[in-house]
Amino acid sequence: MKNILFICTGNTCRSPMAEAVLKEKKPAFPVKSAGIFAHKGARLSKGSEEVLKQRGLDINHSSQPVTHDLMRWADIILTMTKEHKQSLMLEYPNYGPFIFTLKEYVVENGDNQWELLKQAYSTLEDKKAVFLQKNKKKYDSSIELEQALHKELSEEVELIKEIESNLPNVDISDPFGGNMSVYEKTLAEIEKHIELLIQTIENE
Repeated sequence: MKNILFICTGNTCRSPMAEAVLKEKKPAFPVKSAGIFAHKGARLSKGSEEVLKQRGLDINHSSQPVTHDLMRWADIILTMTKEHKQSLMLEYPNYGPFIFTLKEYVVENGDNQWELLKQAYSTLEDKKAVFLQKNKKKYDSSIELEQALHKELSEEVELIKEIESNLPNVDISDPFGGNMSVYEKTLAEIEKHIELLIQTIENE
C-alpha cells in the first residue's frame, strides 16, 4: 500500500479536503496532508469544514508544514498546483520522481512535457550546485552571489518557463476567501480526481 501525501499552501483548505475524501472512500489507504507555508496546529478553514460536513465528513484536522520526515514517509506526493510542485522540487530535489500535481498523476497528458520539465529542473539544480561550489567565496556579498547565480541559470529558467507555457491546466483553485459555492466547486473538483486517483493506484 502506497503512502499518499497531499500538499497545498496552508494545509487548511484543499489538501485536508483531499485527505478527508480519500479517507472516506478508501479508509485503508495511508494518507496525510501538509502545507508549504503552513503553521503548525491551525484549524480547518470554516468554508472547508462546512462543505465537508455537508458531505457527511467531520474531520478533526490540525495543519502541519512540509518536513523531510513527511517527504520520506510518502510514496506519492500530490500537490494542488504546479507552483506547489515546483516549490517542492526546488526544496527537495531528491524527491522529484515522486512529486506530481493531483491532476497530473491521474490524467494522461499524451506527451512528454512533464518529463521535460522534470529534467529541466534537475539540470537547473545540478548547475546551481556546481556554481555555488565554485563561486560562493568569490563574491563580497550574498546579493552579488545571487545576481551572478541568476545570470548563470538564465537559460535554464527560460527553458522551464517555455515548457510550463505548454502544459495543460493542472491546478485545483484555492477557495480561501470565497463563498460556499466556491468551496463546493473546489470539493467537487477534488472528489472527481480522488476517484481517478483510486482507480490509478488500484490499476498499477
